[in-house]
Amino acid sequence: MSEPARYVSCPRCGTQVAWVPESRFRPFCSERCRMVDLGAWATEQYRVGAEPQRDGQEGTRENEDV
Repeated sequence: MSEPARYVSCPRCGTQVAWVPESRFRPFCSERCRMVDLGAWATEQYRVGAEPQRDGQEGTRENEDV
């Protein structure tokens, strides 16, 4: 017996999308929503937060064995 399809909301527009292999653009409802979201990342409308780097620590790791 197969389980009923799980539905998720499209992260762009909120439309319900079945989480099945046939849903080509999941978790998005369409190629348009997928491309709009990609464009938002490309233009830096979304950002991942991070702690600001202190002077002289960029790219270094403490206690790293060489």
